[in-house]
Amino acid sequence: MNESREDLLRGELKIKQPRENEGPRVNLDTILLAHFTRPKKGERILEIGCAHGAVSLILAKRGHTVEGVDIQSHLIEMAGENAAENGLEDKAKFYTGDIRDHRKMWEAQSFDRVAVNPPYFEKNSGSVSPSTALATALNGLNCTLEELVQACRYLLKNKGYLDIVIHAGRVGELLALLDKYNIAPKKFRAIHPKPGAEASVVLIEAVRASKHGLRIEAPLFVLDEDGKETPQLLEAYRTGGE
Repeated sequence: MNESREDLLRGELKIKQPRENEGPRVNLDTILLAHFTRPKKGERILEIGCAHGAVSLILAKRGHTVEGVDIQSHLIEMAGENAAENGLEDKAKFYTGDIRDHRKMWEAQSFDRVAVNPPYFEKNSGSVSPSTALATALNGLNCTLEELVQACRYLLKNKGYLDIVIHAGRVGELLALLDKYNIAPKKFRAIHPKPGAEASVVLIEAVRASKHGLRIEAPLFVLDEDGKETPQLLEAYRTGGE
C-alpha cells in the first residue's frame, strides 16, 4: 500500500496515512469527532476503529491517555509510527483486534469513554470500494452497527461516555440501538455543509446506564453563505489543549 505523510491540525501533528482510494484517510469527520470528544482528566479512553490513529493522537496531544484498536494490522503499524513521530508513544497505544472479540480483549466495564467513527454504510449497502482497506472502513465488512453498540455496552463503565460521529441517514438506526442497549443519548449536534443544506453527519454523546435527557446543540455549518470556513469549523482544527 502506498502511503503519504501529511500535516494535521494546521501542522501540529504529522500523520502517515494511505494515499487516496487506498485506505481510510483523515477527513472532516475525524477532526469533528476529536473536537467533540471532551474527556475528563484521568479517564481511560478507547477509540474503536482507530485506523492510523488520528483521533487518538489528537486526544493524546490534548494530554489524555488513549488506546486504539483496529482490525487492519497495517493501519495499526502506521498508528504506532505516527505516535512515535509525534512523541506521543507514552500517551497513545494501539492494538490489532476484531472488536467483535471484545470479551476476549478486555474485562467488562474497562473504559470511561469510547470514541468511534463507524462505517458509513451497513454491509451489502452502498457502493463498495475496490480497496479492501477502504471498504472495511466505509462499508462495515467486519462489524455491524449493532455489534459495535453491543461492544460499547460491554466495554463502558456505568455512566461511561460514548462519543460517535455517524452519517445522518443512520441516526434513527443508531438511536434505536442505543435505547436497546441502555446507552442514553445526552448530546446531539448536526453538521451541515452550509446554511440551507441538510445535515451530512451527526455527532452524538451517550452515557451507559443513565437517565434520558437529550440536549440538542446549535448546528455546525462547515461553510458560511459566502463559501468561507466558519469560525466553528476553524475552532475544531485547533488542538484545544487542556
